[in-house]
Amino acid sequence: MEAILIHLPSRDLRRDQHARLQNLYYVIVASTLDFSHLLTSLMSENDFDWMGRFIDLCYQHGHMPREVSRIFLVVLAYTKGMHFYTPFLLFTCLWTYFPELSSLVNMDSAKMRQVLLKEWPECGTVLEEKTSDDIPMPGYFRFLVLLAFKIFAAEQVDVVILEVGLGGKFDPTNVVQTPIVCGISSLGYDHMEILGNTLGEIAGEKAGIFKQGVPAFTVPQPDEAMCVLEEKASQLDVKLQVAPLLDATLLNGLHLALDGEHQYLNAGLAIALCSTWLQRTGHNEINYLDQTNSLPEQFLKGLTTATLQGRAQIVPDRLIGAESPGDLLYYLDGAHSPESMEVCGKWFSHAITGESRQQNASNQRQENSTQILLFNCMSVRDPQLLLPRLINTCANHGVHFQKALFVPNISVYYKVLSSALPPTDSQVDLSWQLTLQNVWENLIGIEKGRDARDGDLVYEENDKSKESGVRSCENSMVFPSLPIAIKWLRDSAQQNKSVCFQVLVTGSLHLVGDVLRLVKK
Repeated sequence: MEAILIHLPSRDLRRDQHARLQNLYYVIVASTLDFSHLLTSLMSENDFDWMGRFIDLCYQHGHMPREVSRIFLVVLAYTKGMHFYTPFLLFTCLWTYFPELSSLVNMDSAKMRQVLLKEWPECGTVLEEKTSDDIPMPGYFRFLVLLAFKIFAAEQVDVVILEVGLGGKFDPTNVVQTPIVCGISSLGYDHMEILGNTLGEIAGEKAGIFKQGVPAFTVPQPDEAMCVLEEKASQLDVKLQVAPLLDATLLNGLHLALDGEHQYLNAGLAIALCSTWLQRTGHNEINYLDQTNSLPEQFLKGLTTATLQGRAQIVPDRLIGAESPGDLLYYLDGAHSPESMEVCGKWFSHAITGESRQQNASNQRQENSTQILLFNCMSVRDPQLLLPRLINTCANHGVHFQKALFVPNISVYYKVLSSALPPTDSQVDLSWQLTLQNVWENLIGIEKGRDARDGDLVYEENDKSKESGVRSCENSMVFPSLPIAIKWLRDSAQQNKSVCFQVLVTGSLHLVGDVLRLVKK
């Protein structure tokens, strides 16, 4: 059986989000083929009375209704940073916002580059022939949904795990009308300018994936969110069930592959979704948990071997010396909401505490380690909400950052529609990174018992920092590029061989992807 796991970064933006979508950046396979004409057309069609026309376009396209209806779909919605349960469904997995578009789709771990090179222009050509004034070309993200369905049909897949991009009700992925089962994981406050200002409003958007008579699962939610989910389910005759937390004893002494206490919640949801999918598609050879009070062997394998790039991932930097790769460790987690920052802080604190206990007996690394934050977030995020959650969570576990490094992302400078080179370090606008630095210095000052600073920051300048464009303060540094920050970390590790540098990389999945690409070169 062939399976595809896909997460499409789709968007259902309001009118005031036009400019943001027009400045969409990716490093994609377009570097190999010239798709600029198609991309220009896709990105210019960002109307908002589109859902009905999009469904019509799916039917006109000729592939989606007939072919995709044969595929057994699992449809998922979540708040960003909360969809750890997906890798548990299949122990092949992916994460979006990494350097190439081919990272968005994973067919049993097969590389998607060649498939995309074939299907992208073909799908675009068909769309250009089918569209009209009444049904114009879809926007970029909606095109990705159509492209995905075309790939599903061409590759004759048997099951698709389809994650919404944003929201649910008006997400392009919601064109699917007959899924096998639906799931909604932990909900929190994110994309409030689009989804609503309350958990109830956000839950209403997420519940848009519910379909008449199709079973659905969720996890324990705040009362406000749960009431809305239950009401929407009742209106559609949906049997909504709350998946129980996974009992650790069912793992037979093994451990979940993904770190964090919250993973037992996500694993419970994954088990419920998998069991329902198997039952509803006639796979009666599996002994289910409710029948045997034990997990099937296949479930155990998935839960204990799942991987997820950029989430609770530890990567050593081996370029600083193969003999001691533990001297510089990157702790990667793409958290970018207040709730996920708290989860990230707990994971990081537990991870470095665990390492210290293991290494302390041999070389006193507990006393000789230093924690550094490497951070960036989009300017639509509020650092006053993100950074305090991280600082306080880590501090509550006895972890304090010696330095915070703020950098722009690399990938944002590779514009899809432009062949121009990225700007040089001296041309990069660092105003947002300097804002982050100011927030950080104030927060750390308060943590150290000082009053919040009202005036300008005091920068520590020397000839070297002036030459490199680095803006250094007491507790933080702003770098004009990520490679310069990585070089500073490597140089610091080389100059302090008795110290283990533990670098938490978070705030942006773009940043996490860029670090992975640089460190793994």
